[in-house]
Amino acid sequence: MAKRERVVRMSVEQPLWRALTAYRLLTMVYAVLLFASAYRKFDQPWTAAGYLAVLAVWTLATRRKVAGAASCTRRFLVADLTVALAGILLTPLADTHARIAGGGPTLPSIWTAGSVLAFSLKGGWRWAGVASTFVAVANIVIHGGDPTRDTLHNVLLVWVASIALGYVIEVARASEATLARALEIEAATRERERLARDIHDGVLQVLAMVQRRGTELGGEAADLGRMAGEQEVALRTLVSSGLVHPSRVSRDESLGALVDTYEVDEPGSDEGELDLRSLLAPHAGSKVSFAEPGAPVPLPVPAARELAAAVGAALDNVRKHAGEGARAWILVEDWGDEVIVTVRDDGPGIPAGRLDQAAGEGRMGVALSIRGRLRDLGGSAELVSVPGQGTEVELKVPRGTTQ
Repeated sequence: MAKRERVVRMSVEQPLWRALTAYRLLTMVYAVLLFASAYRKFDQPWTAAGYLAVLAVWTLATRRKVAGAASCTRRFLVADLTVALAGILLTPLADTHARIAGGGPTLPSIWTAGSVLAFSLKGGWRWAGVASTFVAVANIVIHGGDPTRDTLHNVLLVWVASIALGYVIEVARASEATLARALEIEAATRERERLARDIHDGVLQVLAMVQRRGTELGGEAADLGRMAGEQEVALRTLVSSGLVHPSRVSRDESLGALVDTYEVDEPGSDEGELDLRSLLAPHAGSKVSFAEPGAPVPLPVPAARELAAAVGAALDNVRKHAGEGARAWILVEDWGDEVIVTVRDDGPGIPAGRLDQAAGEGRMGVALSIRGRLRDLGGSAELVSVPGQGTEVELKVPRGTTQ
């Protein structure tokens, strides 16, 4: 039995949550000891003692709330910041004006920074900027709009540190997502390689043997051998192309790193982008060769489907007019600003004036199914045919104008 791959996703931010929990406990104890060492200097020490009792109970009761991003909800963050701001604004009621004007600590002291850092870990640098701004305003208010140099220094330090931490967290999360996706792709690739080996050792060899023996026996067995050969080529193409499914490409640069994700497209959805290769790969077979770039060829969903339909119409013309024995080749090229798909066959070619004659007779296959579709996409379809040398259809779709 084959060993199954297991992808383990490690959280780079979990140690920071544990550090925040410890920080809140330590700074709560520090705020209590700071008050105990100077409680005689307070105008209303019982007001300060009451607040610090609430702060201690709140810190101990909410330890699990700051254990991780899932438990640290927005409601908790707002309540936690409210506790910090209340302590700052209560400081003038409990402490003397001289101590406050001289740069004395607020009732929660540096515990307030833990509340702001929780915003950083949960929501990134934008949330941190909002929370630290509230703290800065509260500190300025209790100093009557004229804060000391130490107060400004502390406020600026918390503001810069929280925003920097929030940005680092966003980049770390984007990197973590990219790593997780890479591990998933690696596991899927290994499983695909294992399946390819099993298919090659079993099904493909049986189909090749049926084709060979059918050709030797002739008659109806030759037809069976021919069909087995076609299925062998089709299956080999699917295996070599990685069994690519229709995919939607999304780019997210808001987290500080570029992340490309490929998800199975929902039927009927016209949003996002599709990998053009996944729509053209099923055309490959014993008489149709498919050449594609090694990287995805993303196009808006409507454009990708219309271009694939135009390729299908070109292949239908090959089957109808080039004969049963004709071969066709599909070549996909991605030039960045435009996508080019070329369909070529080795049939007898199209006689001069035949397309105009077909249009006059009401046969609009090339005019509507191919050129019409490309024209609607802002692209073009060029057809080159030399009698006796086959036909080549070049389909061009520019990027930036496709909808």
